[in-house]
Amino acid sequence: MTGRNVSSGMTRTEKLLGGGLLAVYAVVLPWAADPVFDLIGRLSGAIVSNGIRDAAYYYILFALTLIAFRRYLGRNARAFFDHAGRALVSVGMGLAAFYGLNELVFRLLRMLGLGQANLNDQAILARMGSAPRSTVLTLVFLAPLVEEVLFRGYIFGNLKEVSRPAAYLVSCLFFAFLHVWPFAVSGRDLSYLLVVVQYLVPGAVMAWTFERSGSLWGSVLLHGVVNGISVWSVR
Repeated sequence: MTGRNVSSGMTRTEKLLGGGLLAVYAVVLPWAADPVFDLIGRLSGAIVSNGIRDAAYYYILFALTLIAFRRYLGRNARAFFDHAGRALVSVGMGLAAFYGLNELVFRLLRMLGLGQANLNDQAILARMGSAPRSTVLTLVFLAPLVEEVLFRGYIFGNLKEVSRPAAYLVSCLFFAFLHVWPFAVSGRDLSYLLVVVQYLVPGAVMAWTFERSGSLWGSVLLHGVVNGISVWSVR
């Protein structure tokens, strides 16, 4: 398998499961999680912190991902180790591209007066203070696997079989929009959707790493490393 020929590698059943998991990730849990945790808090008489909520939220998604895609992840693991040198080089190049391009984009946004605060990053910082262990678990291990399966494996991989440019465009926009829309809705501020621009570079670099490494585990590793560096930098 070469990097340029990588596809989703998903069976028809896995593609159907991917659509269901994406719906759970994007629609069901964002609306249902808080009411459920509030109910648990009332019944138990305890306050469920945001850090614990995030960990539980992603643990559910992580478990569903492993159950639905264990064979897909196994195939990608074999592809990673069969070409481990190329995969690791791709991750290293992706890491350099991530920080270099991100810096250029943020400087450009500041020049244009669009350097809006990222509420997702602020929420993560707050949770690092209240529940550091569960937040680290979520950011470094749980979220990277779930998001890479959905955005790179399912969306990018399947669309690339039809159109490579469309695969990059749609997967990047989905990745960006789903990190931004809850804050735009909760704050009733549609202008916050402009923060989507801040996520386009990460989405593109993760997709490139998946494609170049020939394995989803390349982008999972890069995603985990980037999140780990971010966590380490604020501790």
